[in-house]
Amino acid sequence: MSTRARKAEPFEPGLVPAPGGFLDWRDGRHFDRWQDRPCALCTKPTPMRSHRDEPVHKVCAEAWITANPVKARQGRFASDPQPKRSRAKADDDHA
Repeated sequence: MSTRARKAEPFEPGLVPAPGGFLDWRDGRHFDRWQDRPCALCTKPTPMRSHRDEPVHKVCAEAWITANPVKARQGRFASDPQPKRSRAKADDDHA
């Protein structure tokens, strides 16, 4: 299988900004020039992609980081699957 045929591995997201800070998405892998997909947070179309190739507006991701700083610092994102638990929590606000 050629290098181009394999799906690219997720790239390092860099530093997670402090709540209210800005993400550095200058890397071209944050932009899909071929297809807009619904944002994982607001559902409006976007060509922007997270470090795991999830469709998300940069401003939506920054707002989510501000609202969920602990999860963001753990390397999680709104659309990441929940860790398995023995019981579901009623106050879980994971998107």
